Amino acid sequence: MVIRYQQSTPAPGAAYTGTVNRLISTTLAAVILCLAGVGAQPSPLVTDVRAAITANDFAQATKVIATYRTQKGVTAEMLEALSWMGRGALAAKDLDGADKYARETYQLSTAMLKTRSLDQDARLPIALGAAIEVLGQVEAQRGARSEAVTFLRKDAATYKGTSIEKRIQKNINLLSMEGQPAPVIDVAEYLGPKPPSLAELKGKVVVLFFWAHWCSDCKTQGPILAELAAKYRDRGLVVFAPTQRFGYVAGGKPAPADVEMRYIDEVRQQFYPVLAGQPVPVSEATHLRYGVSSTPTLVLVDRAGLIRLYNPGRMTMEQLEPRIKSLLAT
Repeated sequence: MVIRYQQSTPAPGAAYTGTVNRLISTTLAAVILCLAGVGAQPSPLVTDVRAAITANDFAQATKVIATYRTQKGVTAEMLEALSWMGRGALAAKDLDGADKYARETYQLSTAMLKTRSLDQDARLPIALGAAIEVLGQVEAQRGARSEAVTFLRKDAATYKGTSIEKRIQKNINLLSMEGQPAPVIDVAEYLGPKPPSLAELKGKVVVLFFWAHWCSDCKTQGPILAELAAKYRDRGLVVFAPTQRFGYVAGGKPAPADVEMRYIDEVRQQFYPVLAGQPVPVSEATHLRYGVSSTPTLVLVDRAGLIRLYNPGRMTMEQLEPRIKSLLAT
């Protein structure tokens, strides 16, 4: 069943005093792997650079990029490869290197935008989005969290309506969302029974499970959430699972809204027993507000309606259950 009605959508709150290093160490590697392939398949150049970075051979990665640049100049493919240098350096906790590579990627990408639109080439938004992400995280790790958020919000406004808007918002949320009231979930369109508002769920501990019909990692996360729901439902745990339409169904086949909605429902019933009979809000605006540029994204909301965990990517039972138990105990 699909039902629509209108609801206002206030913006999320301001900065918090969380632990950025924990967020980066537990989520960054998974997030960049999820995001790296969005919109384009890895090229031989990118594959070679990533292999060198994995081997911790940044000199070889630099040489590969320099050879390509000499032969073909600055292209979106080259910038995507260069963006991996920044991501790799950040993962290795080389903040100076990460800043250097990301800043070069950022400057060359924005120069390229003088002659083309961002989403004209699928590789350019990958490169620029990664550069923005790394620059923000570097500032935060250096202790300049407020400056990082200001930088990210500026670029979120600059690239509003583009393919990297969600990615930038995700990074804003990583630095500012914990400890703040959970933003509104749009329930104008949904599957199943009418969804409650988050305000109506106060007094419960809520796991927001942002998923997508095409997402294999989401299917892996589903059984973990099902086990947790069965174990802690009587103590006040609620699994609430917003999703959105993407304009296609199985195999990437383009589909109108009504066809995709039926397909989402089929996927829900086949792969997510934990969602059986549960309301599933369907809203792109909600995914944008929560910065869901990678799925799954898990958000824990305490009994007072405050966010206590924002995690892009999967979580194991060992990672997730202690966080839930601590919130149920309060």
